Amino acid sequence: MKRFLAILLLIVAACSGSDGDTASRFEGVEYAAPLAKPDFDLVTTSGENYDFGSETDGKLTILYFGYTYCPDICPVHLAQLDAVFEKLPEVRRNSVVLFVTVDPERDTPDRLEQWVGGFNPDFVALTGTTEQLAAAQEAVGVAVAFKVGEDDDYTMAHAGQVFAYAPDGFAYTVYPFGTRQTEWVHDLPLLLEMTG
Repeated sequence: MKRFLAILLLIVAACSGSDGDTASRFEGVEYAAPLAKPDFDLVTTSGENYDFGSETDGKLTILYFGYTYCPDICPVHLAQLDAVFEKLPEVRRNSVVLFVTVDPERDTPDRLEQWVGGFNPDFVALTGTTEQLAAAQEAVGVAVAFKVGEDDDYTMAHAGQVFAYAPDGFAYTVYPFGTRQTEWVHDLPLLLEMTG
């Protein structure tokens, strides 16, 4: 329970960077100061190394940590992003959406590829060792996900927000669960213009 509360506190902290007295050009939750895109290495569903920094360099990068057995938050985020991309073809052409599993025990490469591809075949699914996945979450600044329950039907307590890194390599906003499509439609073109 303490670990779950720690994750909730981190989510709240990540989503509270915006100053209520200052008008923001974004509709997502704005950070008090832009965060540099971190570096970490993961693995694609085909087994190839994926260097997050170099593979996403110069692109609008949408990053989310989740798992394919997630009953609610994960499928909602991916379905919503796919719907938004349909409305924003220019953004779609110049972006990469990355879904990183936090449940490598059940999320085999085949399952990951099929599940993520079911939302959008252009979305990239990533996995890795337990150590690699923990390092990726820590690099982004969220608590490492953990199991809730003991049987095979366990769930994962994990960060629920989506991270967006502009092409200039910085995150200016974060998008918690409950973000509306209209907010994405407003913000993504603005982020895409931020090329440094």
